[in-house]
Amino acid sequence: MLRQQALTAAAGSSAQQLAELAFCDGELLRLVARRRAVQQALGLGLDAPQQQALARLQQETAATLELPLPTTPFFALVDAACAAPAEHRPSRGPAAIIVFKPGTSRDQVESLVQRLSAAGCKPLYLPGDERLAIGAIGDERLLASLRLESHPQVESVTLVPSAHKLVSRDFHPHDTIVNIGELPVGSNRFVVIAGPCAVESREQMTQAAEVVQRAGANGLRGGAFKPRSSPYAFQGLGREGLELLAAAARAVGLPCVTEVVETADIEVIAAYADAFQVGARNMQNYSLLKALGQQRKPVLLKRGMAAEVKDLLLAAEYVVSEGNGAVILCERGIRTFETATRNTLDLSAVPYLKQRSHLPVLVDPSHGTGRRELVAPMARAAAACGADGILVEVHPDPAQALSDGAQSLYPQQFRELMIGLRAIVTAVGRTL
Repeated sequence: MLRQQALTAAAGSSAQQLAELAFCDGELLRLVARRRAVQQALGLGLDAPQQQALARLQQETAATLELPLPTTPFFALVDAACAAPAEHRPSRGPAAIIVFKPGTSRDQVESLVQRLSAAGCKPLYLPGDERLAIGAIGDERLLASLRLESHPQVESVTLVPSAHKLVSRDFHPHDTIVNIGELPVGSNRFVVIAGPCAVESREQMTQAAEVVQRAGANGLRGGAFKPRSSPYAFQGLGREGLELLAAAARAVGLPCVTEVVETADIEVIAAYADAFQVGARNMQNYSLLKALGQQRKPVLLKRGMAAEVKDLLLAAEYVVSEGNGAVILCERGIRTFETATRNTLDLSAVPYLKQRSHLPVLVDPSHGTGRRELVAPMARAAAACGADGILVEVHPDPAQALSDGAQSLYPQQFRELMIGLRAIVTAVGRTL
């Protein structure tokens, strides 16, 4: 495979080239993350069945990369690349994608790479099995002056005009699958992440986790840090809430997602949650986005209340450009002149995002409508229009909820939602 040849050849590359390779290859990063999880788990005194399961995971990872594991030094090289300092990471997306003709040798590719480097551009090896391709980071006028399309081994040169280059399908034509714990988001499986708006108590979280897990949810949500419009509204339990969320998730075997409000909370949230959620109010909090880009856990990025789709993609670009390619986009409704619903759920954004970006897309029908009786029909519509999953608020007793009770489903309503979803998900060729 051409991609595999490029990856294997990287073993002799510089630290900067390795950093760029690891940065741009989302699939490789996911495999490395799985390997790290295996390594960490092996030190936890696991029983025999668990050790056997981890051994199978190691073999699967080795087979995927077509490399021996764990003897290959390649993982060590990529681990070093992932940990490279910020100055070794690409600061801009590729301005051009250069596709080579079939039969192009490694030496010929390297010759062009050196030419790009000498001209002040940064080359990036791009994933792909059908053709060997590289990206070029640099000023578009400089790239034009190199006349790359006239190179005898170059089949095509495509400029990537968008400002959100790294999250664009022009850069990465295949769907990216982001793993929240062991839950793949963006695959053929339609995911449902459900739970209360806010973590209120141990009893509440335990009940909520059991309800959503038994009904068929794949993930648990719950807010420990709550950015509220009113300073007098419930702001969450903080670290205690994280502990309760994580304990409830572990008890039912689900990964958990929670919101991060400021950079100071990243470290403590990373210790408990499987993914960071960036709420609508923080979609353009660029210091927070940059900090999350330096993490290795997924980021669920919600669209801002007054944000255009391109603003959401640019926000995702901030995270990806810092090195974290595990970003999930979320349409949660926008503010319009309509007052019948809390927000206007823009489902047209879902197929548009799927066409323009390789990142997975979720829909939040709870915040998108603000009314529990509208959540189920909009959830079904989300599945029908191509979303990769939904984020739904469920509370054991919404009438007593400390936040967003009006849009939270009762347990029975959530069970009915899951039953109704199955037919739609099956009709569009996916599984629930």
